[in-house]
Amino acid sequence: MTVTTSTASSQQDRDERPTEPPSGPIVSIRSVLARHPLAAYALRRFGLYLIELWGALTIAFFFFRMIPGDPIQTFIQTLQQNYVYNQQASAEVIARYRKEFGLEGNVFTQYLHHMKKLIFEHDLGPSLINYPTPAQDVIMQSLPWTIGLLGISAVIAWVLGLAAGALAGWRRGKLGAEISTNLAIILGHVPFYFVALILVYVFAYTLGLLPARSAYDSNIPIGFSPSFLLSLLQHGFLPALSIVIIGIFNWLLSTRMLMIPVLGEDYLTYAEAKGLKPGRILSRYALRNIYLPQVTGFGISLGFIFNGNVLVEQLFNYPGLGSTLVTAITQLDFNTILGVTDMAIVSVLTVNLVLDLLLPLLDPRVKYWR
Repeated sequence: MTVTTSTASSQQDRDERPTEPPSGPIVSIRSVLARHPLAAYALRRFGLYLIELWGALTIAFFFFRMIPGDPIQTFIQTLQQNYVYNQQASAEVIARYRKEFGLEGNVFTQYLHHMKKLIFEHDLGPSLINYPTPAQDVIMQSLPWTIGLLGISAVIAWVLGLAAGALAGWRRGKLGAEISTNLAIILGHVPFYFVALILVYVFAYTLGLLPARSAYDSNIPIGFSPSFLLSLLQHGFLPALSIVIIGIFNWLLSTRMLMIPVLGEDYLTYAEAKGLKPGRILSRYALRNIYLPQVTGFGISLGFIFNGNVLVEQLFNYPGLGSTLVTAITQLDFNTILGVTDMAIVSVLTVNLVLDLLLPLLDPRVKYWR
């Protein structure tokens, strides 16, 4: 009986004794992340970013592979119209092109080949519209034109639209604010290309002040000379203006919508009671509480410029990514199409990742994702 009691007591002591936490790298990593919540948030967000990136790139690949038509066969038929091939030579050429463009095997084999080349070799393969130039080189030739046109236009539209929307909300009920708001409501959803057509008709064909097409004067050598830079500004003014006008109206409406609820807050009344000037209250108190959503929207809009504004670039014959994408689609150049699409996907998701990491640092009201 004594032995049994002693054994039960020893068992109870072992049960009540605190268990030692398992040692190992997993525990150390968890403890480090627990002490650094921002690092844990960044790692989780980066992991989600990689999953989203893989999923979007995969969907884009299979989507464009569903387009009917055989790009190699079309390309060979074009060559046969200009050169003489016998049947055996044509078959050999078709087989070589299919291997070179990654079109051998079934669609899953092509997908694995594409992802391997993209991730490990950073190679999109040759471009069909400018063979044998690599597709990434064709894209990089068009990218500076799109960034120069759409990037600068987006920045100008955001700055002016944010300022105009803040003033329209701050001075609501005034004549100027009501006129600008009504104009924004009327014109904010007008397509870019419609405004571009009006600008071309007025400034190019009626007044003859600005050129209607191309990115620069072909008679001027490309360089950093004053004549070339002036030609660049003259040719890019109308397409940029069409984007800026509509962009200002859109940012004006969204900023005004965010500004009006803020005006009734107690901290603005307190600032006014302290005798601060209205301009300081607007810039240092009211505007600071509405710019975070606008910064997020602006970052996302910058990511989408890599698609190019297709219709505006086509209308002005501008050599940007939009024109390159249209040409690639008409000729079923899968490598160039996927290159432009993948660049847009990476840019949009990367901008979202950067914004998610910066917002908790910019505004303490934004909590870490748990």
